[in-house]
Amino acid sequence: MIARDMRLRRKSDFETARSRGKSWNTRLAVIVVHPNGLDHNRYGFATGKKIGGAVQRNRAKRLFREAVRHEDPHLIPGHDIIFIARNVFTPDTPQTDVLDVVRNLTRRAGIHSESA
Repeated sequence: MIARDMRLRRKSDFETARSRGKSWNTRLAVIVVHPNGLDHNRYGFATGKKIGGAVQRNRAKRLFREAVRHEDPHLIPGHDIIFIARNVFTPDTPQTDVLDVVRNLTRRAGIHSESA
């Protein structure tokens, strides 16, 4: 579980990160990264309705939350990070694939610390 103070919850936080942040994408997901000036990262998760109903969208977000929980100790602090599941993402996507996507995107964004 990601702690409450490490979550992006307000619409304004999402909008700021989306409008001012930089993004990278893969076939399964998009990452948006924006510096937040804090001593920790804050995470947001989003899905589109094309993924499916509420159950499928919530499962996609749970898979990303779990992958981020594993990778958080290896990420450079001080960023607002939004993960957006793309339309090709399915609830049947294995957790290992999601973890690989999170690692790949955070490395490409330059926020993954290899020495942590």
